[in-house]
Formats: sequence, structure tokens, C-alpha cells
Amino acid sequence: MNTWLGLGGGVVLLVAFVLHERRLEGRAMMPLALFASRSFVGLTLLTFLLYGALGGLLVLLPYLLIVGGGYSPAQAGFALLPFSIVIGTASRLTGRLTALVGARWPLTLGPIITGLGFALLTRADPQAGYWTGVLPGIAVIALGMAGAVAPLTTTVLSSVDDRHTGTASGFNSAIARTGGLVATALASAVMVEHGTELAGAFHAAALLAACLAVAAGLTAFATLPRRDGG
Repeated sequence: MNTWLGLGGGVVLLVAFVLHERRLEGRAMMPLALFASRSFVGLTLLTFLLYGALGGLLVLLPYLLIVGGGYSPAQAGFALLPFSIVIGTASRLTGRLTALVGARWPLTLGPIITGLGFALLTRADPQAGYWTGVLPGIAVIALGMAGAVAPLTTTVLSSVDDRHTGTASGFNSAIARTGGLVATALASAVMVEHGTELAGAFHAAALLAACLAVAAGLTAFATLPRRDGG
């Protein structure tokens, strides 16, 4: 009951905030004119879906390795290290590619590749070994995120008027954090399981994350122009 009351209260406050911002028009903290941009709306939805999926991974995978695989907290942390290495290495190349072909294809293919990585994690078995059961999924997810992270902020800023770039950047960051927080809250449904049920619940969550990531890529394809500003 408390959960539904909190959810209902949040919706009411959100509606009140939107109505208040609408009355303020040009003086609004969050100008509703931003949402007249199809690209901005699409990028907002993409960010929520993609970072929601990623937020779930960063919470659930270490938990699975510690509880289901007997990893120490340090080992579980190191298990995610390839994620940072791949993104740090490949993002620079993705930035150059985006400058050549525009943001539409990187922001379409990056999330879809990320979704394939999540799909690989539906076969993850912490008892079967890290190198074959976990690392392939993490590496593919990192490769896909590298394709999306580099062009995302730049594309968000170019999707709105110059006077709204600061607001657009801050809003996009807030949406990314919101997606991660929602995923973290939902992760509790997996973390209450134990034994084989824990692995099964994780696999279901990984499949859901794969669907969200692919949906993010399709959103970019449907809403972004063929070339920036085109």
C-alpha cells in the first residue's frame, strides 16, 4: 500500500510541476518548448531505457557473483573492470565515427549491441566460471555502450536551441540517473531469491534489460535525423 501511495503522490507532484512550468513559459526552470523537438524527446526516452537497463546490471551482476558464485566483494568489483576498459578505449573511436556519419547510426546500433550483451548474460552461470559465463556479455555490453555514450551528450545539446543547452544537458543527466534508480528499485525482486531461483531471476532481468536496450536503439532510429540537424 505504501508503495502505491508513494507512486501516486509522485505522479500528482509531476503533473503539478508540469502545469506550473507551463504557466511560467519562458521563465520556466524546465521549458516545455524543449519537448517540441522530436530528437530531444527521442533522446530522453533512449537515455531512460538504456541507463535503466545498465543500472540494473551494475546492481544485480555483482550480487549474483557474490551470493550465487561465492565471489568476494573485491572479485565481483574486478569482474566489471572490462566494462570501463572497453568504454574508455572504444569511445574515442566512436566519437570520430559519429563525426563522419552522424549520431543516428551510433545511437541506434550502440544500444542494440548492448542488448545483445544482455542477451548473452541470460546464460550466465556464476558456478560455471567467469571467463566463459560472464565476461562475453560484459564485453559486448561495454562495446555497445561505447557506441552510445560518446555521441549522446553532443546530440542532446544539438537537438535544442542554444539558449536551452544547459537545461537540456542537466535534464538528460537527471533522466539517466532516474532510469538507474528505477532499475535499482526493481532489482529487489531479484535479490530476494536464493540458489537456482536467484540465477533464474537474474536471467529474466537480463532478458528484460536486453529488450529495453534494443527499444532504446529503435527509438534513436525512429526519432533522429539521418544527419545532425538534417
